[in-house]
Amino acid sequence: MSVSTPQQTPAPAAWLSERDCDLDAFRALVEQSTDLAAHPHASAVERNVLLYDADRLARADRREVQAELVRALADGPGVVVVRGAFPDPAVVDRMTAVFDALIAEQRASGATAGDHFARPGANDRVWNALEKAALYDPQAFADYYANDVIALVSSAWLGPGYQVTSQVNVVNPGGAAQTVHRDYHLGFLSNEVAAAHPAHVHRLSPVLTLQGAVAHCDMPVESGPTLYLPHSQKYGPGYLAWRLPEFRAYFEEHHVQLPLAKGDAVFFNPALFHAAGANRSADIRRMANLLQVSSAFGRAMETVDREAVTGAVYPVLLGRKAEGADERWLENVIAASAEGYAFPTNLDNDPAGRRPRPALPGRPGAPRAARGMDRADPAQRTAGRRPAARELKGNRNTSWDFSTTRSSSSTAAVRAWGPPSRGPRSVRARSWPSPGGARNPARRWWRN
Repeated sequence: MSVSTPQQTPAPAAWLSERDCDLDAFRALVEQSTDLAAHPHASAVERNVLLYDADRLARADRREVQAELVRALADGPGVVVVRGAFPDPAVVDRMTAVFDALIAEQRASGATAGDHFARPGANDRVWNALEKAALYDPQAFADYYANDVIALVSSAWLGPGYQVTSQVNVVNPGGAAQTVHRDYHLGFLSNEVAAAHPAHVHRLSPVLTLQGAVAHCDMPVESGPTLYLPHSQKYGPGYLAWRLPEFRAYFEEHHVQLPLAKGDAVFFNPALFHAAGANRSADIRRMANLLQVSSAFGRAMETVDREAVTGAVYPVLLGRKAEGADERWLENVIAASAEGYAFPTNLDNDPAGRRPRPALPGRPGAPRAARGMDRADPAQRTAGRRPAARELKGNRNTSWDFSTTRSSSSTAAVRAWGPPSRGPRSVRARSWPSPGGARNPARRWWRN
């Protein structure tokens, strides 16, 4: 009597690499059709994208709508358009006036807060537009963010306690298109650093944020609204695939683009392959309020004063290094002590990666004080500008990429620069400048 052993499905790989990127498998996912019948609250499917009408959503059962939106963003096309999300154009126009005023103030101050894919001054960008708009015109802010469509989709994807951030982007006539990409978190890391995260983190990253945009003007296709590749968010190795030439070429040939009317909103899974389009119009200033909504869960349980911890541990690191402690020992202490991630950040002080990569200890051009690894006296180190604790673990980047990872240079940076000097808690928390004059001038990450 023979006993058959049931076949078991192989466990998914614990790590991903570029070798796992298969264009044929990718095509099998993205060339499927979006089923309108599976999304009964949608009004239509256009170019594989689900279209919803805000007034129809408002009349439906809220929980049923949210369940459908989750299916659409996770297992459906990964992108939805909500027509008439802002039914009162006066609300949008009033916020547009606020954005225009903020842009005018930037220009008058001499600041060129351009976006990340055009030459400085070609387009206009307002970083941290949510905070700036609230302080500039709280009434307009309240009327705008009372919008229930933003709350509906955000809470559906992220649950309660989400946090909204926004950036205003104005792409003027002639503005260039972006290259395809995925978004924050893993989409902002180089392939090398993304591959250092286990596969389950690749699956986790998309559910930590929601991407959205509100149209502040009519956006015909010639004005360059965002290009999408529906269903591409479902491709597991996608964070490692989007830079590969064959995947970029496929996106260029198969992306879709939809016009938007003023007051429409689009929401999409951050793992969706997408890119801003070229503004080929003669006279349309394409203005969108770009929303990035974050899960409440992207935080530690306790508030830790990392500067204080780093300040206490720094002399120990110096002493143990002098006694012969190896790099891994030092790295492990730094990992438990300092901030290893450079977000959240102030993008006015850290503008779109246009600055050169700062010289780190041991790299040509490093400040003289940084080369003195054994200088424990703060007076012997470069005065004034020291990196924030979140920078002390180092960063590496390639063109259009931001990444933070532990490396030998990060340990050297801690030993060279020491802990940031003490200051008011609000300043210590987020705004220590780096040797290059911005908190992390190596970043090149903002894409949307």
